Amino acid sequence: MSVLLIGTLDTKGTEFAYVRDQLRAAGVSVLVADAGVLAPPAFASDISRETIFAAAGTTHAQVKAAADRGKAVELAAKGVAKLAADLHKQGKLSGVLGLGGSAGTTIATAAMRALPVGVPKLMVSTLASGQVQHYVGTRDVMMMYSVVDIAGLNRISRAVLNNAAGAMAGMVGGKQPNPLTPFPKKEGGTEASAVLSPSPRSGPREAPLTGPESKLGGVGEGLQPSPDKPVVAATMFGVTTPCVEAARKVLESAGYEVLVFHATGTGGRTMEGLIRDGLIAGVLDITTTELADELVGGVLSAGPDRLTAAAIAGVPQVVSLGALDMVNFGPRDTVPERYKERLFYQHNPTVTLMRTTPEEMDRLGKDIAERTSASSSPTCVLVPLRGVSAIDAEGKPFWWPDADAALFQSLRNWIAPYVELIELDQHINDPAFAEACARKLLAMMGE
Repeated sequence: MSVLLIGTLDTKGTEFAYVRDQLRAAGVSVLVADAGVLAPPAFASDISRETIFAAAGTTHAQVKAAADRGKAVELAAKGVAKLAADLHKQGKLSGVLGLGGSAGTTIATAAMRALPVGVPKLMVSTLASGQVQHYVGTRDVMMMYSVVDIAGLNRISRAVLNNAAGAMAGMVGGKQPNPLTPFPKKEGGTEASAVLSPSPRSGPREAPLTGPESKLGGVGEGLQPSPDKPVVAATMFGVTTPCVEAARKVLESAGYEVLVFHATGTGGRTMEGLIRDGLIAGVLDITTTELADELVGGVLSAGPDRLTAAAIAGVPQVVSLGALDMVNFGPRDTVPERYKERLFYQHNPTVTLMRTTPEEMDRLGKDIAERTSASSSPTCVLVPLRGVSAIDAEGKPFWWPDADAALFQSLRNWIAPYVELIELDQHINDPAFAEACARKLLAMMGE
């Protein structure tokens, strides 16, 4: 029997390979199911995306050609649910483990809900600290909050993923690893990659992942500042992922560790807390969408203190306008009646996005200007004039130039003269914009 590890290997392959290796090192047999659609998988899966979509009554080629994210997630969820149920009936399934944001959580928990109570089900999700009834349903699904976004391996994500693998290993009867065991060191004190046990499964063994030593210390010590690798906090959403991922690479190449926070309300609050705790050297606040939810009444508000900690703590920050074109709700039938005539986009079956109006964008511009103007530390606001999210671009569902123009003009009107405002004739997901954001933050931190 095997643990079914479900996710998208085109966007989160590194993280899935890490968890797979941790499970195998604990003596657990693993089947990896790839529900990715667009880019090639980072490594070969046991259950391919073609198999998943075939189980949903379609083909991967058709889903990719349709370019409908919401429908793709719905079909992937349908396919993995059927395959998981079949594996259980055949006596081949010992548990299910998933990692993801809203899409990954929707897909993996569909498989979990298709299984009987008592089969171990663990979902590591950026949404686990919010409203999860749509994912759990009536099954014994355990939700583990990922703390940071599932976007790269760092001191926090390693600890969370190690704990998840250990929990699943314990539930299915494997040997639970120590979640905080540091990586071994080479002679001279340089860091070495973790040495993992061979796979219990037959066939060629993929190379284990490498990475820096954990800085978390012992259980109960909490996150400790790293004297040799300062930390940058960044905010990301699915619709700003290309920007943040590109900027992260620039910062990491300059010697920084980047903690990416999913802007789900809890993610923003977590980041603000770490800034207040003095653990963050710089902030790359690309995705300020939580302010829109706070203003309009969406489900992903980070509360009234969002975008305030860096200003109070004196931490350099680069701020942008990522995903301010949208307010988040759950399934369509949960959207308040007062908004029924608004413009919506079905991000996936459990997430409904509502377009912000010119009036709301005007208020958001003033809000960001006031919050950044309160800073005593170097602060820069970068404005992408060609759109603030993947669906806010010419020909995309939320393209509304008048609304964006209201946001931009409000910023110009209200921002303090000592806060640098840089406008670039680029889309937020253009590589050049990401590079500009990262380079600006590096300059502000003295690099």
